[in-house]
Amino acid sequence: MISSEEIKITTEILLKGALLFAIIDIVFLTVLAKLIKPDYLYKMKWRLVILMAFFFCILYGIIVSIIFWDPVYCYVFPLWTRWIIPPSFGLLFSLIGLFFWWLAFRLPGNAVINFCILGGLWGITTHIFAVYRGILEKPPMLKGASPFAAILIAAFEFIFYWCICLGLISLFGYIRSQFVKQYNNEM
Repeated sequence: MISSEEIKITTEILLKGALLFAIIDIVFLTVLAKLIKPDYLYKMKWRLVILMAFFFCILYGIIVSIIFWDPVYCYVFPLWTRWIIPPSFGLLFSLIGLFFWWLAFRLPGNAVINFCILGGLWGITTHIFAVYRGILEKPPMLKGASPFAAILIAAFEFIFYWCICLGLISLFGYIRSQFVKQYNNEM
């Protein structure tokens, strides 16, 4: 797939990536907060959890197990976990999403924004774990990158992922409502 010699991830790249994700997150969160009302977020609970399970399973199946296994993840995870990580992370992250969905309504402010920011905090947690496991020391691709930059990008990266999940569920709900409306008009 990708060899360590092809790409070198530096602190500068991670910081620029964090800035880019932050800009996208601001726009994405602003739109989602206007479009998704709290009662709709409340009703989408199980659809959101199921979508998150599939989303993170596919994301980690492609990113971790296929594209970046040899240059990065084989240095920090045992080989036998290569194909277990995607479904395990899909399940784990969807359960975390369920907890964050619950918590988002109990925190002050907009539940949609709360939900996505909590996702960013989860990203920080996962990257702290990855740094602890040696992800910035073992793989040549990441060797020498700043732990701070690796953890910072995770916050905005995971807010983006949570926004994608909310956006997809909202889009699916809108499409479904249009089909129902069209069906009812034809009857």
